[in-house]
Amino acid sequence: MTKRDYYEILGVSRNATQEEIKKAYRQKALQYHPDRNPGDKEAEEKFKEAAEAYEVLSDPEKRARYDKFGHAGVKGSGGFADGMTIEDIFRHFEDVFSDFGFGGFGSYSGRSSHVNYTRGSNIRVKVKLTLEEIAKGVEKKLKVSKYIRCESCKGTGAKNGNSFTTCSTCRGTGHYTKVTQTFFGRIQSTQVCHVCNGEGKIISEKCPDCNGEGVIQGSEIITVQIPAGVAEGMQLSISGKGNAARRGGLNGDLLVIIEEEPHSELIRDNNDLIYNLYLSIPQAILGTPIEIPTLEGKVKIKIEPGTQPGKILRLKGKGLPDINTGKVGDLLVFVNVWIPEKLTREEQKLIENLIDSPNFKPNPSKDDRSFISRMRNIFTQ
Repeated sequence: MTKRDYYEILGVSRNATQEEIKKAYRQKALQYHPDRNPGDKEAEEKFKEAAEAYEVLSDPEKRARYDKFGHAGVKGSGGFADGMTIEDIFRHFEDVFSDFGFGGFGSYSGRSSHVNYTRGSNIRVKVKLTLEEIAKGVEKKLKVSKYIRCESCKGTGAKNGNSFTTCSTCRGTGHYTKVTQTFFGRIQSTQVCHVCNGEGKIISEKCPDCNGEGVIQGSEIITVQIPAGVAEGMQLSISGKGNAARRGGLNGDLLVIIEEEPHSELIRDNNDLIYNLYLSIPQAILGTPIEIPTLEGKVKIKIEPGTQPGKILRLKGKGLPDINTGKVGDLLVFVNVWIPEKLTREEQKLIENLIDSPNFKPNPSKDDRSFISRMRNIFTQ
């Protein structure tokens, strides 16, 4: 299923400010909020869809990649909303929901909206691709060393996952009320409990396997679907596949950075490919069938008699696909004529016999393939 444009989802223009994007997301989140639409699966999906759009457009780096490469620039497999629950969305954007007056993280999930959730760090990995892999798209299995959830305590950091006591400072609420006397009178504010970090409970006995952290060093084999047409330096983001967070927070992301392996015969120019073809003087004069390398194997083309050096032959559809439109580029064959540096005595005599032949005298005005015209064609392809 094709993903909708993120700007269209939020109903903003492509040059919208961060404040306009946040305001638009708040409106969408309020419209499709689960508390306003109980049991409505369509509203829930639109709520997730809006969260995915905001997650990308609210991050300047991700937004720049999305503007340049589309969905493939920010997602490698699935999307933000696809891999996260409604509860995760409330955690991730708690600042957006904090003053809704209903259905923020606390009322929807039954937990305190003041919990100070941590987030695991992102992991960056580089993946080298051949032009053949870029042309078709490829699935890569990556073994990533990272912090993973401790299964002994289920990520809680407490022995057996249940060795907790109620925080005596906040009495299990996760927050406390602070009253300050000012010139204008008494001001009351609610703050996160600094003793339990807003969780309302304290570990009484740490998990021996993770020492109370909730995470351990491990690894995971992650399957990444890399779309056709990616380019050097492009970064794909896979939500939730980075380092696990301490004690039940949100996982970081896996950022896959694309590197291109140089091809032995072809050169990439955006979606086009370039091949430098070298002909001998007799081949250029007489014409010849010749094989040209492509990403799908060798193809045979015909060199016409009298082919001039600098001519460009275009093989339609033999380039690389555009990552957004899927339109395939061309293979451009640059014709070069190889001039030998040394000749045998017999070869030199043959060439000398041709010097005074009228067919071997330069005639730039014969047609429009002059040096200037050829150079202009090369730089305007």
